Amino acid sequence: MPKASLAELEAFATVARRGGFRAAARELEVSSSGLSHAIAALEERMNVRLFNRTTRSVVLTAAGAQFLEEILPALAAIDGAIENAGEHVGEPSGVLRLNMAAGAGHFIMEPLIREYLSRFARVQVEIVTEAALVDVIGKGFDAGVRLLDAIPPDMIAVPIIPDLRLVVVGAPAYLQSRAPPLVPRDLLSHDCIRYRLGSGRIYHWEFVRDGERIELDVPGRLIVDDSGLMLDAALNGMGLAYLAEQTVAPHVEEGRLTRLLADWMPAEPPLCLYYSGRRQVPAKLRFFIDLVRSHAKELRRA
Repeated sequence: MPKASLAELEAFATVARRGGFRAAARELEVSSSGLSHAIAALEERMNVRLFNRTTRSVVLTAAGAQFLEEILPALAAIDGAIENAGEHVGEPSGVLRLNMAAGAGHFIMEPLIREYLSRFARVQVEIVTEAALVDVIGKGFDAGVRLLDAIPPDMIAVPIIPDLRLVVVGAPAYLQSRAPPLVPRDLLSHDCIRYRLGSGRIYHWEFVRDGERIELDVPGRLIVDDSGLMLDAALNGMGLAYLAEQTVAPHVEEGRLTRLLADWMPAEPPLCLYYSGRRQVPAKLRFFIDLVRSHAKELRRA
């Protein structure tokens, strides 16, 4: 059987990652029909169906999923070798692909992504936000961003925000006609903006003081899966929100939000960048890791 070319393997992996020929064709800058024919020709030569195709979806077969899992490390190693060769011209290149929850994106965009892009003109950054935790390596990402307690144990974690703290906030318009909560259980008589985790579970608000720990499934008619939406709803007086202190600080300082239950708020696990320690770290990721570490040191000194 004739060997598959590197271009064919990359095309197959891109279709699998993008979940369709049209999106993959845009990334590869080829026609979707040409890409479809190329994959069909590869399947014919291999004598195996790699994708199940319908008018609405393109899904890996069991054989295709196994083939993808086996070739991804090799493709990553080749990409890493090419990108690392770019170090000899003094800077990284390529596309840095990061996976994270939407809320994490707001933390890293201004201090990290902007600085990274301004320093290195030959790199691109692609950020994909998903509430659910995914296999970042299996999905073709260079790294992910999550809270430390959600990161798989076989990954290397680098803190981005070491001291992450959650707070309860409400807009003055909301609090104008309601007594502010003095203890966590007072929240049971309030409208709270609830958060659905990637697992599908509604997040329970957590409180700690003097050794007492309380976990509440707070009431509320609005449920979101994005902390940015929760912030917007709180600013518009739609209820109380449970958000990272770093996110709400500017709004609290300018009077748009009021902090509540300040002496009950627990510290959270650090927000971390994480990546595989079982594969060579490409230059584009190594430079980003260095930037993350430098940023975390500045936060600790502040």
